Amino acid sequence: MRGVIFDGKRPHVVDDLEVRAPGPGEVLVAVTAAGLCHSDLSVIDGTIPFPVPVVLGHEGAGVVEAVGAGVAHVAPGDHVALSTLANCGTCADCDRGRPTMCRTSIGMPGRPFSRGRERLFQFASNSAFAEYTVVKAVQAVRIPPDVPLTSAALIGCGVLTGVGAVLNRAKVAQGDSVLVIGTGGVGLNVLQGARLAGASTVVAVDANPAKKPVARQFGATHFIDAAAVPDTSDAVREILPRGADHAFECVGDTRLVRQAIDLLDRHGRAILLGVPPADAEAAFLVSSLYLDKTILGCRYGSSRPQRDIALYARLYREGRLLLDELVTRTYPVEDFADAADDARHGRIARGVLTFRR
Repeated sequence: MRGVIFDGKRPHVVDDLEVRAPGPGEVLVAVTAAGLCHSDLSVIDGTIPFPVPVVLGHEGAGVVEAVGAGVAHVAPGDHVALSTLANCGTCADCDRGRPTMCRTSIGMPGRPFSRGRERLFQFASNSAFAEYTVVKAVQAVRIPPDVPLTSAALIGCGVLTGVGAVLNRAKVAQGDSVLVIGTGGVGLNVLQGARLAGASTVVAVDANPAKKPVARQFGATHFIDAAAVPDTSDAVREILPRGADHAFECVGDTRLVRQAIDLLDRHGRAILLGVPPADAEAAFLVSSLYLDKTILGCRYGSSRPQRDIALYARLYREGRLLLDELVTRTYPVEDFADAADDARHGRIARGVLTFRR
């Protein structure tokens, strides 16, 4: 079967992958579509360290091909969106409704793929850049068949991370003010999360002015072209003189982390979603936090995927959550290099790889 692998030097599209059959508590999924997220590119450029060789991809949707023993919530033929959380469901964190903190699933990649005699790692317990993948049952969330799989694929990472950060982690309230730094795939979903939460003033900041129309479409009430103004912070304070109730850093730049903190109002919250290099350090004025300001990390939107993916699919069907509009372009998996280049240069909100059968 076809798939995209990274061997530690560069990515390759191959056609001789194999994946084992599902074991107890597992699901074999025929992947129809998979979003290209910057986390995949971060593995390639070394920002996210990961063992190799690895089958890339972690934002996918498809059709259940087979299930292992004990799986009852999905069956062959069901449409599913995939999450990256292979959480156990039984530890203290899972029991408290915090599956993103499950210690049995973080940093323990499986190796269900093979190529010849070589076994390959699975990225983010998912590896959606393959025609077929095996995931834990908890990762396969059934969705209505009328939700297009090219759009549903984006729920499992970009939407869960962005919208979830707003609703689950920051808990943005109606009437709050929100600052979003960076309007890529995650930033756009933060914007629509703020819209869903009823935020009053939503300021988007990006160095690419071409992103203004889509930022407005997703929920921004104001857009600041960071490349065109002398001082971005001054431009934000013209709109929010007292600062923002919530500031989301969606780029992964430590200078912007500092900016997000500095632009908070009293009792404001800075939520860090961008991914800088693993050894990056950020600086801020400690005294600025004594006005009840908070810096929040956020893993995967603090989501509960079985609950949240189903919710977001319902909001999409009701016309309240934008998914189709996130998909700038689809690419056959063979054109992975083109998709990656477009993503690196900010030409697309989200590119989606597709598998023809």
